[in-house]
Amino acid sequence: MLLLTPGPTPVPEAIRVAMSTPTIHHRTPEFEAIFGTARSLLKRLFGMEEVLMLASSGTGAMEACVLNLCHSKALVVNSGKFGERFGKICAAYGKEYVEIKNEWDTPVDVETLLEIIEEDSRIDAIFIQICESAGGVRHPVEEIARKVKAIRNDVMIVADGITAVGVEKIDTTHIDALISGSQKALMLPPGLALLGLNTDAIAKVENKGVGYYFNLKTELKNQRKNTTAWTAATTLVIGLKAMLELIEEQGGLEKLYTDTEKRAHACNEALKALGFHIYPKAPARAMSSVLDEDALKIRKLLKTTYGVNIAGGQDHIKDTLFRINHMGLVAVYETAWALNAIELVLASLGRRAYDGTANRVFSERFYQ
Repeated sequence: MLLLTPGPTPVPEAIRVAMSTPTIHHRTPEFEAIFGTARSLLKRLFGMEEVLMLASSGTGAMEACVLNLCHSKALVVNSGKFGERFGKICAAYGKEYVEIKNEWDTPVDVETLLEIIEEDSRIDAIFIQICESAGGVRHPVEEIARKVKAIRNDVMIVADGITAVGVEKIDTTHIDALISGSQKALMLPPGLALLGLNTDAIAKVENKGVGYYFNLKTELKNQRKNTTAWTAATTLVIGLKAMLELIEEQGGLEKLYTDTEKRAHACNEALKALGFHIYPKAPARAMSSVLDEDALKIRKLLKTTYGVNIAGGQDHIKDTLFRINHMGLVAVYETAWALNAIELVLASLGRRAYDGTANRVFSERFYQ
């Protein structure tokens, strides 16, 4: 089965092999050396002063940021299930928040956000997705961060990059915290949350760590010594080190970003050539998202007939959206196979005759 869902992504064989070695204890010099290498490589990936590894899903890092970086009032951008989740985390802790809510295909309006920041001095943190994977929209996070900091430098900018880190180069100049997870572009099993922090976020954490398990002050103190406050996800950290080294061996981050961008653009163009509508108004590079009345039928036939597993939507677009993953070391032939299969499915549904358009357009755009 070809797995092209936007998380979890397939785990490469070399990484599975690395994680299959005998378990080692997390309070040993051997593991500390592995942890230290992984931390160093993560800092390069995030481009930030500090990085933390938390034994949780990405939601754990989201919760940690709400607890530790917002002390007064939050502004939450909701253009899908994961922006909505930030609001639910705030509500769970009784933290006051205001929400900007958009359709799932629509990026947040920068001026609307700035007006709220200017009018409400109690807001001390903004929570936003870089790529809202519910629909595949890309928010203008870097522009927002730069303009907010020009107005109020004290506001924390917390960016959920779970489906963006490792997909594209993110300008973290004005971002205080950047969240990621193991099961996306880093092609590991779920269970490891990653968090980058800049100097302002570090200062805020060190001044007032909050919580117990997700107390970032406690975690930062330990991880600077290449250990963890609580039991480490040893196997995942070993896999993370191996994956980051594999990326370097295969040309480095810049090549990964370039290949992902080319693949995403070529895939979108091929889908449009088949007559599909790309759902988000500002598509992220992590995935191709298509809104179509036959989305559920297409997904089922892809899986049962052609061995291709892609994702559907959620809530109101559960059965009318399909999403093709571009995160990680996806081979060009895998995307080409999926697109060819989609064109064959359309022919079986009587929507258009098969003529090889998908592969032709994809190849022309990718290799031009």
